[in-house]
Amino acid sequence: MRRKLVVGNWKMNGSKTKNKSLLEDVVAGVRDLHNADYVVCVPYPYLGQAQSLLQGTNVAWGAQNLCATEDGALTGAVSPDMLVDYGCTHVIIGHSERRIQFHETDDTAATRFNVALKAGLTPIFCMGESREERESDWTEYVVGRQLDSIIRRFGADFLAKAVLAYEPLWAVGTGKPATPEQAQEVHSFIRGRIARCNAEVAENVRILYGGSVQPANASALFAMPDIDGGLVGRCSLDAKAFVDICKAACQHPMTA
Repeated sequence: MRRKLVVGNWKMNGSKTKNKSLLEDVVAGVRDLHNADYVVCVPYPYLGQAQSLLQGTNVAWGAQNLCATEDGALTGAVSPDMLVDYGCTHVIIGHSERRIQFHETDDTAATRFNVALKAGLTPIFCMGESREERESDWTEYVVGRQLDSIIRRFGADFLAKAVLAYEPLWAVGTGKPATPEQAQEVHSFIRGRIARCNAEVAENVRILYGGSVQPANASALFAMPDIDGGLVGRCSLDAKAFVDICKAACQHPMTA
């Protein structure tokens, strides 16, 4: 049985004052929601604040990326061990915005996935296609290629300690999410591709949907058999909206 997971991705947003209010409201809102798991992934400068405000609560925290190198002369980079120092449990890897705007590749994402696991972090590995790729019926090719960047290098067993996220680029930040049926179709494909290599891992790995997850569509998405929660962008910056999404996850707490 797979327990639902809701992850907030703040992206490049926040301030110390706003963060305090947001996190306190989120903690209060999910305090009695025990049927799912919750994580917020904040910008690097606010990891210390997140650690201070979230330790001892049922909300974990993580980062939005990391460097694949442990230490050294890499100005501006943040290593896996630095994230661990701040109590991070999760880190987003391969988000579409990183792939497009910062020219990250399947290879670099796979390398960072591996070093995250070695550091004891749970990577949230993102996959997804553009609108043009979907309209050309390339969704399975693109998502399969991104997934295979992990399986080919490290084997499907490595996915057992990870979280996967399907985030169609045409839905991210647009307010026009995939329908539950569209998302389920891709999630089922992902799980089936893993099952060809390791059926047990496929059955147990959590696959999140990311792409304009909102209170209005969260329950319908989370009711799908292969959707194990959400990677939430814009609505993670609104405490009420984020808590409402978490409540939706608790309506469908476990997936067989």
